[in-house]
Amino acid sequence: MFGVGAAAPTSTAAPTTTAHTRLHSINATSSSNTFISALIGSGRVQFCSLRLNCGGPIKAMADTNTSTDTISVPNSASHPSASGNKQALISLSDKKDLAFLGKGLQELGYTIVSTGGTASTLESAGVSVTKVEQLTSFPEMLDGRVKTLHPSIHGGILARRDQKHHMDDLNKHGIATFDVVVVNLYPFYNKVTSTGGIEFEDGIENIDIGGPAMIRAAAKNNKDVLVVVDPQDYPLLLEFLKGGGDDQLFRRRLAWKAFQHVASYDSAVAEWLWKQTSGISTSSADDDKFPPSLTVPLERVSSLRYGENPHQKAAFYVDKRLAEVNAGGIATAIQHHGKSMSYNNYLDADAAWNCVSEFKNPTCVVVKHTNPCGVASRDDILEAYRLAVKADPVSAFGGIVAFNVEIDEALAKEIREFRSPTDGETRMFYEIVVAPKYTEKGLEILQKKSKSLRILEAQKNEKGKLSLRQVGGGWLAQDSDDLTPQDIQFNLVSEKAPQESELRDAEFAWLCVKHVKSNAIVIAKNNCMLGMGSGQPNRVESLRIALKKAGDEVKGAALASDAFFPFAWKDAVEIACENGVSVIAEPGGSIRDADAIDCCNKYGVSLLFTNVRHFRH
Repeated sequence: MFGVGAAAPTSTAAPTTTAHTRLHSINATSSSNTFISALIGSGRVQFCSLRLNCGGPIKAMADTNTSTDTISVPNSASHPSASGNKQALISLSDKKDLAFLGKGLQELGYTIVSTGGTASTLESAGVSVTKVEQLTSFPEMLDGRVKTLHPSIHGGILARRDQKHHMDDLNKHGIATFDVVVVNLYPFYNKVTSTGGIEFEDGIENIDIGGPAMIRAAAKNNKDVLVVVDPQDYPLLLEFLKGGGDDQLFRRRLAWKAFQHVASYDSAVAEWLWKQTSGISTSSADDDKFPPSLTVPLERVSSLRYGENPHQKAAFYVDKRLAEVNAGGIATAIQHHGKSMSYNNYLDADAAWNCVSEFKNPTCVVVKHTNPCGVASRDDILEAYRLAVKADPVSAFGGIVAFNVEIDEALAKEIREFRSPTDGETRMFYEIVVAPKYTEKGLEILQKKSKSLRILEAQKNEKGKLSLRQVGGGWLAQDSDDLTPQDIQFNLVSEKAPQESELRDAEFAWLCVKHVKSNAIVIAKNNCMLGMGSGQPNRVESLRIALKKAGDEVKGAALASDAFFPFAWKDAVEIACENGVSVIAEPGGSIRDADAIDCCNKYGVSLLFTNVRHFRH
């Protein structure tokens, strides 16, 4: 099954590099809807979970949209406890702003009940505390595993105030109600992703039990209990409690956030435990990689102006799975300058960065509509940049330019001043520049090129990631396509063997075609893309487009195809040979492979089978 929800980000969520909504002022007379919008839209309450069942800190790039500087708080009132006194239960691992919260609740007349280190911190801040063991008449046991799992705690949380028999039960057993529950959980996510890893037993001990139980209990009984899991909500909670009315929507929103907080926590535990079982079960290696049930926690970084088209609403989320920690990618890039990223910007930047990151030598890639329209590798990165633009300057204009080396002052000046090869006058315009790093001077120069130019600093994607893609009512999961020319064999099947330079050209073209939408053809020579054809329903049309872009430079060039040629004579293979291609690299596997071999032999063209297909849909 597939489910989507939204929840608060974990404490490990990284801050964005551009402006966030902040709590500037509070207007107690404003509507509750404005307050709720602030709670769920300010970057504090932004989490999604994709739950798939198979049947069996780095800075975030985009800024969070801000609609107002004022957060409104609805009028409210807490329900009286069974004893007539207001009680708040506080048990925290992250003790940020705890003193502020404790003093605020105490000033409002709340009796504070707390545990272990939380109680000690509150007492050190001058806040009076009743310890949990005073209510339960039991000390903490089992090295702290059992502290709050007791009827005196959960009865006080779960009792419905509007049910007389519930309240009679509490009075009978001398249990007081809790009106506020503030809990966050053991830092499991941080522990299991720490440098050097963590021993299995240490991981187990960092799985919180009592915390999620209290959060879930309070969230379930949200009509009577306010539950808070995020320190950034403390000011909002206190302001709410100062009011004189009641607002069930506010309570439900806090409950929603609490359940998502626990859900994201549990997803991390489940992911970690699954990894601990890999290789020791009777399942196959494929089953280890693709578990029967999969939860993907997603943290919303920003609401976008619109989606792929203006009539579509959209947002951008970061994948918070443990497998994605420090694993690189565009989602965790730093934006140094420019307008906020759009939906299409993310797609294009991802395509450009994934492509350029695969090359070992200094390389520039230019992308338009997720297709590389120019690629060049040179020891001189300035020359590589010029050649990449020259491959298709019309498409390059308004595109994304990516580099796999640091952008220094000289390269930044070239990007800023380079004129379009089409007329020699028009300065090239780009939506995005992305690179692994920038010198201080290089960044300063690029920032002056355009106020809107988005300048991104990204970390290379790690290999071996799980690739997910949505279809109607379901998701597809597969290994990422990480193969490079060094991982495969280019097998000679023709009479003519390629020269060493031709083989290098074939490898370069093959690596380029991997990133072009199918049906894909790339023509390249001397580590430079000369032309490409993409996205055509038949391979012949993609070839004709690539040949047109390459022009006369096709003579002696290499051609790579993402899939085999179903026909050869009077079709793509013969057309390529007639136009002067010297070597062709393709997967092979067609029932007419012999025709392709015979055709290449007739024209004296080298033919290499890779046995690896590179479809990209």
